Amino acid sequence: MDIKIINIGFGNTVIANRIIAIVSPSSSPMKRLKEDAKRANRLIDATMGRKTRSIIITDSNHVILSGVQVETLAQRLLSADSQEKASGDDK
Repeated sequence: MDIKIINIGFGNTVIANRIIAIVSPSSSPMKRLKEDAKRANRLIDATMGRKTRSIIITDSNHVILSGVQVETLAQRLLSADSQEKASGDDK
């Protein structure tokens, strides 16, 4: 099994297969999710001091904050998926 890594900004990466959702941080439910994760020690701040532009939810129930836009991360995730499918065709 190939491990695909997604750059979430500022030198930080996440394993693509572990990502469940990438969401915008502006809604009230996402703000509550962020606070709940912080209280439960499941919050990872990868913004490097910048504004939070997206929230990544993983299959381990960790919440990762990123300073990169949701659309940009989604495009990177799709790019990793298309590369995986292309390499799978050669086998």
